[in-house]
Amino acid sequence: MAHLATPPHRTGLLVFQPVKRKQCAECRGGPLAMLVLEDGAPRCLDCADLGHLVFLPRGDTALTRRSREESGLSAVVVRFNRRKGRYERQGVLVEEGALARAEARCLADAEARRRRRERDARRRAVEDVRFAEAFAAEILRLFPGCPADRARGIAAHASLRGSGRVGRSAAGRALSEGAVVSAVVASVRHLDTPYDQLLMSGVPRHEARRRIAVAVAGVLEGWR
Repeated sequence: MAHLATPPHRTGLLVFQPVKRKQCAECRGGPLAMLVLEDGAPRCLDCADLGHLVFLPRGDTALTRRSREESGLSAVVVRFNRRKGRYERQGVLVEEGALARAEARCLADAEARRRRRERDARRRAVEDVRFAEAFAAEILRLFPGCPADRARGIAAHASLRGSGRVGRSAAGRALSEGAVVSAVVASVRHLDTPYDQLLMSGVPRHEARRRIAVAVAGVLEGWR
């Protein structure tokens, strides 16, 4: 039999998905979707006493491992890849009850992971609130004339997780004066000057910043 006469190294039962049409040497049934080699002759799963097993395709490593752990009888399913010239694993055969128990274990794990993600999300949310409050307090320390609501808005914007803004930088997380001032300057630039309109009208960024520098400095001086 082409390919089936030299099966791959195996540990435990091995089942083949034949490349060519095959019939069972015992019951003459076929063509066989899966077969077992006994003394070099193909046997269908029923004749090989494996017909009660169910096929679990490869892809879910955890489910496969747990299914084999739960199953008193199991087999690895392989198919010959002509292009690569080797056998490749396609999945496993396991007892139906074992697969159900393994699926239940994986679902329990998924639920545990979901709950852990929710706990982590709540923890991060609390950390983010505390950090934004600390950032706002530092703004007010440096700029006591800044309205409190404005300071909180600047802090929330600058420290948004995943934003890549100055508040999420190493300097920002350390509440360095340079990072805090940069966040305040950016807010003033966009909200208290015609900077955005200049950019929209085609003025280059550096030129736009030059034009509004006096206005920015005036706001900052008033807040100090």
